Amino acid sequence: MKLGAHLLWAVVAGAAGLFVLLGYFIESEIIIAMRLVLMRWAVLISAWALLLGLVNILYVHFIKVRDMEPGWPYSTVLMLALIVTVVFGALGPDNDIIVMVFNYIHLPVETSLMALLAISLAVAGFRLVAQKRDWPSMVFAGTAFLVLLGTVQWPFFSDELFIDLSGLRDWLVQVLASGGARGILLGVALGAIVTGLRVLLAVDRPYGD
Repeated sequence: MKLGAHLLWAVVAGAAGLFVLLGYFIESEIIIAMRLVLMRWAVLISAWALLLGLVNILYVHFIKVRDMEPGWPYSTVLMLALIVTVVFGALGPDNDIIVMVFNYIHLPVETSLMALLAISLAVAGFRLVAQKRDWPSMVFAGTAFLVLLGTVQWPFFSDELFIDLSGLRDWLVQVLASGGARGILLGVALGAIVTGLRVLLAVDRPYGD
């Protein structure tokens, strides 16, 4: 009975995946209609999963606040922020309160995190050079240092030197970093294709348990 149920789920998942995949290559009204229906089901299920996740977050932090566990004030702030965002976000993205929350809370926090990330990368680069003095470490630390110098204009630099550093920074970001990012994205795409094929062929069955 268990083997039959696993086989049924494998057939259903494989058929759904094939309909969606074939809808991009075959001009058939039936296949395209089935693809749209399956994709709408997937969006609907994802929306309900997101809603259940939000309810679970509220429940977990409510229990934490109720029992006065360590860190409960942060849980209180999280719950209030989540409730305010959901309530006023339902009024639309152009709501004045949502815009104010984004401009005066979300954006400054995000900017602060990016600044902390820059400092953390700089410190990590110097520590890497101090502990392991080989040419890859030197290249990493030197590249990070040049990018930082070319991003923000320093008061003791001349305008000409800043323009030169900005041009070098743009070349590093647009050529070397973009090439590495494209390679990573290609690897992610190939991994997603292989994973999808393994699910379609019922080699992997994440839906079976």
